[in-house]
Amino acid sequence: MIEIENLTKRFGPFVAVDNLSFSVAAGQVLGFLGPNGAGKSTTMRMLAGFLRPDSGRIRIFGDDLNERPLQVKSRLGYLPEGAPSYGDMPVRGFLQFIAQARGIERRQRSARIAAIMARLQLETVANRSIETLSKGFQRRVGLAQALIHDPSVLLLDEPTDGLDPNQKHEVRQLIRQLSDDKIVIISTHILEEVEAVCQRAVIINHGRLVADATPAQLKSSSDYFQAVELELDDAEGIAPALRQLAGVREVVVTPGQGNRVRVMAAKHAVIWPAVQAFLQDRGIRPQSLSVSAGRLDDVFRRITVDQDPGREGEP
Repeated sequence: MIEIENLTKRFGPFVAVDNLSFSVAAGQVLGFLGPNGAGKSTTMRMLAGFLRPDSGRIRIFGDDLNERPLQVKSRLGYLPEGAPSYGDMPVRGFLQFIAQARGIERRQRSARIAAIMARLQLETVANRSIETLSKGFQRRVGLAQALIHDPSVLLLDEPTDGLDPNQKHEVRQLIRQLSDDKIVIISTHILEEVEAVCQRAVIINHGRLVADATPAQLKSSSDYFQAVELELDDAEGIAPALRQLAGVREVVVTPGQGNRVRVMAAKHAVIWPAVQAFLQDRGIRPQSLSVSAGRLDDVFRRITVDQDPGREGEP
């Protein structure tokens, strides 16, 4: 597993990561979230061994990263933000270079490169220089170099940045498969990514931990949790009566769409049965009806509201 204890990193007077602690178990996909400047990339760079913390410890499968850096890094695969690489190198040549740098034996390199290129659909661009590729293909090359040595831990910084919807789907499927025998940490600002592939989410703000829970647990704290959304012929006329139902906090009729209404539940209240009974008693048949599981974006905004306007962007 990965154990992060009291991790702190400063750049002069700026505290990028502030006494951060959490752990990640084997077989888990962790979403690592935060607004711009929260300390995500700095934390990922420390996990990958590119930055040394000012204080605190990182242990990966029991080995301290500062004390045994080579042993720990040999078990890591890292995709930095922007997927930096040697742009003038062809894709196959770049992966050969990475395989050699990673210590993969010569007789195994060709098979390993062929397998990872097939998995990420890079065969058609194998002989093209990386700088001539689209952003999506460059991202896939970055994923290939992170996976080439079959690491136990994958650190992925914005892994689907620049990919089209089909490519995103394929990468997310790959991440799910990889999590069977790897720890995967995904640093991302795309909340749908967390819901799609992560079993757990850690959210930081100003370098500090502000939430650590499953996506479902986080959504259950949303103001939209258990809200009932309806399309009605006479939403404006029915809204006052809906406001009187037990457990209803608020009823919102969408501006410009008079037939859409959202019935918001008070905290811990389940209002769907009362709304259903209300509709049945009056013989009202809604054009559509749904019950919200909550919204991750709502929770994210609430717990990362900037309370330190003097803080500049993350180094």
